[in-house]
Amino acid sequence: MSIKVLLVDNHAIIREGLRSLLEKQPEIEVIADTDDGRKAIELVRELLPNIVIMDITMPGLNGIEATRQITAEFTDVKVIALSIHSKRRFVADMLSAGATGYILKECLFDELVQAIKAVAAGGRYLSPRITDVVVSDYVKRLSASDVSPFEALKTREREVLQLVAEGKSTKQIALELHVSTKTIEANRRQIMEKLNIHNVAELTKYAVREGLTTLET
Repeated sequence: MSIKVLLVDNHAIIREGLRSLLEKQPEIEVIADTDDGRKAIELVRELLPNIVIMDITMPGLNGIEATRQITAEFTDVKVIALSIHSKRRFVADMLSAGATGYILKECLFDELVQAIKAVAAGGRYLSPRITDVVVSDYVKRLSASDVSPFEALKTREREVLQLVAEGKSTKQIALELHVSTKTIEANRRQIMEKLNIHNVAELTKYAVREGLTTLET
C-alpha cells in the first residue's frame, strides 16, 4: 500500500517540484496540494492522507496552527514540517503542535523521502541540523509556571490574531471564519487583554515575532 501524501506550501514552484519528484517514488502517492493552511485541514478531512508535508509561513492560517488542528482531530495523520526556519522556537512550536518530523528546505530530496518513510512507519525524523539537543534545551527552559501570554490564547484567538496582523478588516475576518463581526470584535478585545497590547501595529509585530505570519506574506 502506498503512502498517501498531502503537500502544503506557500510557493507553487516548491509544491510542483516536490510533487514531480515524489510521484516517481513507487511507495508514495501525492493525493493533493495546497498553499493554504485552512484548505489543508479541509483536504485532510476529505482525503485522509497518511502524511502531510507542512510549510510554516502561510497566509490565512499558518502551518503551526494548521498542524495543531489536524493532529488534534486526526491522530492517524502525521505531519512533517518542511521549512526554511531552523531556530529552535519554530521547531519546538511545530513539535508541540503535533508534528512528528521537521526537515529544512535546504535538504536533499532523498532526505524528504527518508523522513516520509520514517514517519509513516511510526517514527520521528529531524534534519541533522535540527538536533535533539536544541529541542531539549528549549523544552527544559519551559515550566508549568512559566506560561507565555501567547500560550494562553485559544485556537480561534490565534487565528484572529494572524488575520488582524495580515491587515484583514473585522468584516473580512468574520466572513473568512464564518462568524459575526461582534464575535471578532470580542476576540480582538480578549487578545489585546491577554497580550496587554492595545493597537494593531503592536499586534502585528507580536504576530511576526511568534511566527504566526510574516510581513513578506
